[in-house]
Amino acid sequence: MTKKHIEVVAGVIYFEDKILCMQRDQGKFEYVSFKWEFPGGKIEEGETKEQALKRELREEMELEVEIVEHLIDVNHEYPDFTMNMYTFVCKSKTDKFVMNVHKDFKWLPLDEISSLDWAPADMPIVEKLLKNK
Repeated sequence: MTKKHIEVVAGVIYFEDKILCMQRDQGKFEYVSFKWEFPGGKIEEGETKEQALKRELREEMELEVEIVEHLIDVNHEYPDFTMNMYTFVCKSKTDKFVMNVHKDFKWLPLDEISSLDWAPADMPIVEKLLKNK
């Protein structure tokens, strides 16, 4: 049986000198429940990656961002599905948002983000951010 494949976007969102880290809630898959991630979601048919990211951030967090640049594409295989995650660096004009789907959040300086228990697919993003700093 072929695993389900999903195409998703994620935003590394900066406000001033901190990065927004979101904690997933209990979900269908234990291996990503309560893990930390960069916010985003699935790309819908007919959307560009940038449109999908802006829509997901509006829906999940009521947050408007400016997309600055493409950062990294991550291809990851989980036990139940595979994914391509297209990641963009974003800027927010505010640190206020609504938490509609996540359990918790932290605004952290770059040198503290590795202290969190990240979802496996988000680890290459953390590593790239730390390498580029």
